[in-house]
Amino acid sequence: MTQDNFQKSVYILKDEMYRFAKKFLMSADEAEDVVMDLMMKFWQKKDELLAVENLKSFAMRSVKNECLNRLKHHEVKLGFASQTRHNSELYQIETNNMREQILGFISQLPEKQKMVIHLKDVEEYEISEIGQMMEMEENAVRINLMRARQKVKESINKLYAYENRQIQGLGI
Repeated sequence: MTQDNFQKSVYILKDEMYRFAKKFLMSADEAEDVVMDLMMKFWQKKDELLAVENLKSFAMRSVKNECLNRLKHHEVKLGFASQTRHNSELYQIETNNMREQILGFISQLPEKQKMVIHLKDVEEYEISEIGQMMEMEENAVRINLMRARQKVKESINKLYAYENRQIQGLGI
């Protein structure tokens, strides 16, 4: 694979890879590192990439795997205290911006659900494409998407119920 072919087939995916990694890791710097590391790996194995049938799915799967590796490494470093703080964030919403709240609820989802809802509702991929990227059956993608949406909806309902109780308590 020549440098020109690499740029036309692999390098053009870097923006999508970055957005996916950023959503996954919640850090622009870390997402940029993931994409650059993968681009270097892809370049080193550029001849092997010629055999890959769906390069876009391969790239997104690579991003997912690299992000999972980094998250696991990060969890090990932070230990139990970080996990406790992460779980309590759901109940400590500090902003009234609904978009930020929904993104916060999504960030609390299990990894598969988080990735599926992001790929479907933010990146607007088809179920079949998500299945390929995540190496899942289409039914499993649909079930994870349904569960993710249901959990986000429940979290929003809890938030509204809490705010209504607060408003009623003030006599407004």
